Amino acid sequence: MDVSSRVLSELASREAALDAQIEAAREEARRAVDAAEQEAARILQGAQAQVQAMQAAHEQALTAETSRIRDEARAQAEAESLSTRQKASGRVQQAAEHILRAVLP
Repeated sequence: MDVSSRVLSELASREAALDAQIEAAREEARRAVDAAEQEAARILQGAQAQVQAMQAAHEQALTAETSRIRDEARAQAEAESLSTRQKASGRVQQAAEHILRAVLP
């Protein structure tokens, strides 16, 4: 074998080794991208679950607050209604007494 064919053979061997290294690097990069995509999907799924849990908690708190406000308003309305009835009852009694005094000598 002459020198030029040995050099060409050496170059071909080095090129094949570099091609193998490049292909290995590509495969490693593909695996890294796949792993990153899976991790991103897992993180996204976790975030979505957390958002749903937060929405449910917010809705529950909102429902409880609405119920509390409604109960408070109902209690206040009942108290005002009772007070109004008591005042009206007292005035009716006063009016009856006034009428009786005016009618009866």
